[in-house]
Amino acid sequence: MAKKILIVGGGYAGFYTAWKLEKLLRAGEAEVTIVDPLPYMAYLPFLPEVAAGSIEPRHAVVARRRHLSRTANIAGKVTGISHAQKTATITPNVGEAFDFAYDHIVVTTGSVSRTFPIAGIADNAIGMKTIEEAVAVRDRLVGNFERAASLPQGSAERARLLTVTVVGGGFAGIETISELRSFATSLLRRYPEIAFDETVFHLVEAMGRIMPEVSQETADWVVKDQTRRGVEIHLDTQLSSAVDGKIELSTGEQYESDLIVWTAGVMPRPFLRGTDLPIGPRGHVIGSPTLRITTEEGEALEGAWTAGDTSQVPDISPTPGPGGFCVPNAQHAVRQGKLLAKNIVADLRGEGVREYNHKNAGAVAGLGVNTGVFQSGKFAMKGYFAWLAHRFYHGLAIPSWERKWRVFGGWVGHFFLGRDVVNIEATQQPRAIFEEFASRPKG
Repeated sequence: MAKKILIVGGGYAGFYTAWKLEKLLRAGEAEVTIVDPLPYMAYLPFLPEVAAGSIEPRHAVVARRRHLSRTANIAGKVTGISHAQKTATITPNVGEAFDFAYDHIVVTTGSVSRTFPIAGIADNAIGMKTIEEAVAVRDRLVGNFERAASLPQGSAERARLLTVTVVGGGFAGIETISELRSFATSLLRRYPEIAFDETVFHLVEAMGRIMPEVSQETADWVVKDQTRRGVEIHLDTQLSSAVDGKIELSTGEQYESDLIVWTAGVMPRPFLRGTDLPIGPRGHVIGSPTLRITTEEGEALEGAWTAGDTSQVPDISPTPGPGGFCVPNAQHAVRQGKLLAKNIVADLRGEGVREYNHKNAGAVAGLGVNTGVFQSGKFAMKGYFAWLAHRFYHGLAIPSWERKWRVFGGWVGHFFLGRDVVNIEATQQPRAIFEEFASRPKG
């Protein structure tokens, strides 16, 4: 009988595992099912460009049903796993929860924003982990320009609307603040009522440097470059409070900010701690270099696999990540997903599995239109050509040629027409205008 393979989570690692399995499995060899509440995989490195209006939101996601033709898709969440029984509890988006029996389980649930109990963050900040968040940030920024343009210069509310705060100085934070600063600068041409000096951008980083993935020299260049462009970077600084948008920093500085974006870390989904899978000290599923789930003692669990941000996989490369584990990024998730599929097929056929040993492809970041950085070993490239490298790398990395054409086509269109500045915040309350004028029964 065909083996049942259950993939939990349809992000990078889950999507690439299923995509590769469809190419490798023989007819009738296995049945693959993927469970995710969303019908698409979001290409996360594009989120800052989506927030800055450089990429259309739908072009930065990949529809699973279009590209996974032989994989069963269930719209829902896995809310329980009993690997001892080889069953998972699936709670669909609509309907009652049910148990699903499997032979192999692939845990690729990805990560979510990790926040700290700072007053005001849960109520006022927004993350940069989903396509929906990136769209909301873009619409909020444009909407704030529209609102501020109608207010008197020098008013406190106008200053608040034109002040943006990004917390976290890793790649996600730097790319987000840089792209938003670039976008805001381009918006000024459409809003002559607003001066450049009125638009204020703050980056708050608790460490003494930004972007630990690149050299200190490259990181220092980014700080100087973004400072020159109008970003105020606070190093060795923590956010103390954000109640009602009133920012308080550990240095004592205070100001008001209407848009607060949190990018200071990620964590695995908490529900995994309630399963019988071996979990590491920080909530990750314990994995081995072969991407099998193992106990703390290293004993492999039959038919259990993991990859991506949710996993704690030893980094056996010559330059291992912090703590000796693969860091949570797209580069690892994509490569691990492809190898994981090969290892599952090899296991089904009684063949040997391979270890995940990667060669670092370097780090590349876009810092707004026409500027970026690229670092590979001691070699670093900065400025326009690094920005081109960033666009070509990620444009070619997004899965499927259908998506690549859409992304590159959008960039070409923006080159000639500029970024679209239309604000569609109203989509967040799509029934508001209908409800306002809808007739209701009397009495």
